Amino acid sequence: MADSGQIKNIELDAEHEARRRTALVQIRHYPDPVLRMRAREVELFDEALARQAERMIELMHDAAGVGLAANQVGSLQRMFAIELSEEEPARAIVNPRVTPLGDELETDEEGCLSLQGVLVPVERSIAIRLEAQGVDGKELVLELDGLPARAVQHELDHLDGVLLFDRTTPEARREALALLRPRVVLTSSR
Repeated sequence: MADSGQIKNIELDAEHEARRRTALVQIRHYPDPVLRMRAREVELFDEALARQAERMIELMHDAAGVGLAANQVGSLQRMFAIELSEEEPARAIVNPRVTPLGDELETDEEGCLSLQGVLVPVERSIAIRLEAQGVDGKELVLELDGLPARAVQHELDHLDGVLLFDRTTPEARREALALLRPRVVLTSSR
């Protein structure tokens, strides 16, 4: 199965499923207001930033995700963790800027660690240029296409306070919000 948005579509053994549930508890979920806030540029590249990046990468892996934005863990810093491919280690991207490479767009299903159970069609640029910094402050430039490009655009949206149902069709948005609406559970008091 293919990955979608932030979530890997893989079968998990019992131990990894337990780690995934524990990780998801640590991730902010809709309608947490921090998910709608715009993150601030990172100016201080210190040990605290490096520790936060490592924590986010570990949390992303435990949650079976391919990306995790800082505001999803309650931090309003322009940083996200991402796994661009299985061949290279996950990394933290700081102060990202994205430029589409060409006009070609593609619509595909996306999910999100902060919107459990929601999968909606989202249109994104197929290829992008990512300009950013690493946690050490060094400049980073990558040209990406396919799933890595989609995942970076998804994470950048998070840093701008935009959620995937803001980028989908009105019908898919209604269905997603209905899934996320809190439900009252009635129990017998006998």
